[in-house]
Amino acid sequence: QVQLVESGGGLVQPGGSLKLSCAASGFSKDYYAIGWFRQAPGKEREAVSCMSSSDSGTRYSDFMKGRFAFSRDNAKNMVYLHLNSLKPEDTAVYYCAAALECSRAPSDFGSWGQGTQVTVSS
Repeated sequence: QVQLVESGGGLVQPGGSLKLSCAASGFSKDYYAIGWFRQAPGKEREAVSCMSSSDSGTRYSDFMKGRFAFSRDNAKNMVYLHLNSLKPEDTAVYYCAAALECSRAPSDFGSWGQGTQVTVSS
């Protein structure tokens, strides 16, 4: 089972930015993709972005209309989510998760981190 640990959340002013980190370990042949999800109080968990790797390269999927950016550092076994132009509506617990391939469905992901809280408030 893949182990995932998120960090980087906190309190930020509207319009500000945050960089979330996800440290990943224990990958096997069954897990090739890492996705970011978020869940606000009283709402469904929703997909933010996803990254998958293969011999042909890396693919990225963005579900937030370009406001958030996904990056990676293979040497450090880390992936990052850059949250830009943050709004109060972005307040949520943000999770990273691992799957065989990228998907918007949380049920397709077999391993999850503990989550990191992002609060956007003036």
